[in-house]
Order: sequence, then structure tokens, then C-alpha cells
Amino acid sequence: MTKRRAALLGLCLGLTLMLGLGVPAITMAADASPIVGNWEGTLDPGARPKKRLLVHISAAQDGTLSGMIDYPDQDMSGIPITAITYREPTLHFESNQIQALYDGTMNKDKSEITGSWKQGGASLNLILKRTP
Repeated sequence: MTKRRAALLGLCLGLTLMLGLGVPAITMAADASPIVGNWEGTLDPGARPKKRLLVHISAAQDGTLSGMIDYPDQDMSGIPITAITYREPTLHFESNQIQALYDGTMNKDKSEITGSWKQGGASLNLILKRTP
């Protein structure tokens, strides 16, 4: 085999591998992450009234996550999540606007996240359940 033919074969093989490996990566980024969707939970601060909490998580085409928080009982909605990461099964998000953060773990059937909500020096258990 000549050097030119070997180089051409190597180039074709390299392009084929790059394209073949690139397709699953693009497909994976476009797939909906198991964390994407609407989640609902209730904060129970003890002596004070309970607060329902809705968390809306979405993903951009590149897989970047973003989200919003609503407090329907207080007529507050659209509170931005300023940082969010999901590394199966662990979710972490923060909202600078309300000085809150959440760390939780998703169950095996991906229907519930059990974790801890921290806000204003208090730490409360919070279970988020997937909603339609």
C-alpha cells in the first residue's frame, strides 16, 4: 500500500469514527434529561404555614439546564434558578433572588426527589414529586 493511499484510508477511517461518535453525543444532548419537567413539594416550617413549591426545569438543545420556582400559595412565580446541576441521581439548584438552595437525590423510577431546602439559615426536608 502506498503512503498516499494509507493516509487517505486513515483520514476516511478517522472521519467515520468522528461522525459515528458525534451522532450519539448530539442525540444524547437533545434527549430530555430525566430531571426536565415540573416538580411539586411542600415546605413545612413547623409553627408557620406550609408552603407549596413548584419547580420547573427545562433543558436547552445543548443540554444546559435552567429553571424557575413558584410559590402558588403566595402568588409568587417565575423566581429564577440561578445555578442548577444534575448528575444522576443528584440534583442541586440555587436561587440568588430568594437566597435558597436545594440538594436532593432522585429515586430509581425518576418520580420523586428527596432532599434538603436551605433558606434564611433554616434547613427543611423537601420531597419534590413529578407533576404532569
